[in-house]
Order: sequence, then C-alpha cells, then structure tokens
Amino acid sequence: MEIAPNKEGIAHEHPFDQCGVVMEGEIEMLIGEEKKLLRPMETYFIPAGAMHNWKTIGSSAMILDVVAKQG
Repeated sequence: MEIAPNKEGIAHEHPFDQCGVVMEGEIEMLIGEEKKLLRPMETYFIPAGAMHNWKTIGSSAMILDVVAKQG
C-alpha cells in the first residue's frame, strides 16, 4: 500500500497479528508504547490486540503489509 506524505492513521487494534516491511520512504509506527521510524527494508510486527497507529512525515511511504486472520 502507498501512503501519501503527512498522513496519519487512527489508533486501533484487531484480533490478529500483523507485520510488514517498508519498501520505499519512511513511516513512523506506534505499537503499544513503542514508537519507531522505519526506513526501506525495515520491518514491523504488531501482535494481536496491540493498539497501534502510523504516520508519514515529509514523504510518502510504500509498505507491504501482511495480516494473519484465522478462518
């Protein structure tokens, strides 16, 4: 998914694991109480039930996002 510059998601949680890798640009991820600025080829993991959010700063970001939903 490609996210335009200066955008911010809405904090949320869900009942499945989620992970991904930044393909291009930079994105700030907030997972629980931990905030990280991720650059190309850096990964993230969001465990089921963890509150999380994201935001882009000065450039767009392209991420490959994977979720593990059961049945």
